[in-house]
Amino acid sequence: MSHHPAPVVKPADDPAFKLPASMSALSVPLCGGGLILMIAGWAIANFMVSEKVGMSAYLAAFIYCLTLTIGCLFFVLIQHLVRAGWSTVVRRIAELVMVMIVPLAILFIPIVMSLLTGSGTLYRWDDPEYSVANHLNANVWEAKAGWLNQYWFMFRSVIYFAIWIGLAVYFYRGSTEQDETGQRSVTDRLQYWSGPAVMLFSLTTTMAAFDWVMSLAPMWFSTMFGVYLFAGSILSAHCLICLSAFLLQKKGAMRDEVTVEHYHDLGKLMFGFTLFWIYIAFSQFLLIWYGNIPEETEWFYHRQEAGWEYVSIALVVFHWIVPFMGLMSMFVRRRPAIIAFWAGYLLIMHYVDVFWMIMPEAHAAVPYSAPAATTPIAVAASVMCVVGMVGLMLGLLFRVAGGSKVVAVRDPRLAESMAFENV
Repeated sequence: MSHHPAPVVKPADDPAFKLPASMSALSVPLCGGGLILMIAGWAIANFMVSEKVGMSAYLAAFIYCLTLTIGCLFFVLIQHLVRAGWSTVVRRIAELVMVMIVPLAILFIPIVMSLLTGSGTLYRWDDPEYSVANHLNANVWEAKAGWLNQYWFMFRSVIYFAIWIGLAVYFYRGSTEQDETGQRSVTDRLQYWSGPAVMLFSLTTTMAAFDWVMSLAPMWFSTMFGVYLFAGSILSAHCLICLSAFLLQKKGAMRDEVTVEHYHDLGKLMFGFTLFWIYIAFSQFLLIWYGNIPEETEWFYHRQEAGWEYVSIALVVFHWIVPFMGLMSMFVRRRPAIIAFWAGYLLIMHYVDVFWMIMPEAHAAVPYSAPAATTPIAVAASVMCVVGMVGLMLGLLFRVAGGSKVVAVRDPRLAESMAFENV
């Protein structure tokens, strides 16, 4: 490793640590426009296709935003846990994103309201007639009925959000408190609690994946599904951090703090978690295919018919093979503009993955003879819904970031992070 002069850490009030004014000015337009677009997307799907497609499109948008948020929460927790120095200059980006779990808890209310109707519009198990219609799987349903009921479902959801919000707010406040005090004890405290926090995160994320996504097909089960959703979540979180750092630097923020070395490391993580995603996806498919149990194979069967087989193939090609080849070269990972392109690309593919997980269940139960969720109007409405929700989240994020710093300015590892070089 070559030696360079020690980096100069700027004063905490330097403008380079502030959210650019041009981004702050977008807060209100993004919130207003995003909310309108989100509601319009849901309304188009709900009234022009079906209620089930409308709520499924909303759920897909919600899960997409949620995975970005909790992925960033995990990034923050793991950096504290392993005492990482390299990531200090980009960690605040993840900290700002993770506190968006608070508005997401509010956006979960429409899902709860849909559940309370008892019509099975979104979750089939919520329909009182469902167990009668699936009498052939009575034993399986009897085993799950105690878990899949309205009030127990809502209680668990409250617990998930309470834990995530508690973790996000605790670690965010600790980090921003250090911006003012500069006390090393804050770093030690956050590091101490990061271990238990990771355990709580793992349990709640896995169970939320089972409840909110896997139970859309109530007869199906996969013990690997929570890890599969996590794989996409942490991959997309690294992509979001990379793309955000690039855009902030283009606007004049953190130009001297984030270097090619940080993009290189983020690129390596994106590359690694692309492999992790396909490893989990293939392992889940292989185990279910080899076991050949009807309750397990049904989920994949419905993603190999009615046009969904093309989406399944597209995920393998464009979510794995293309980015795998694109991110393999060190030349790519050390070019900020190129790695930012791949980050944006993978963020789009992550939504395709979420869409593929959720929307096939919007068909009219069994058989899946009318692929309403893949009609042009349904796809367009789903895209409107997710773009609107992302816009709303960005607007709120800019609002929060405007009152904070975009870099942890008094973290004791800041100088180490700025001087970081790949071996």
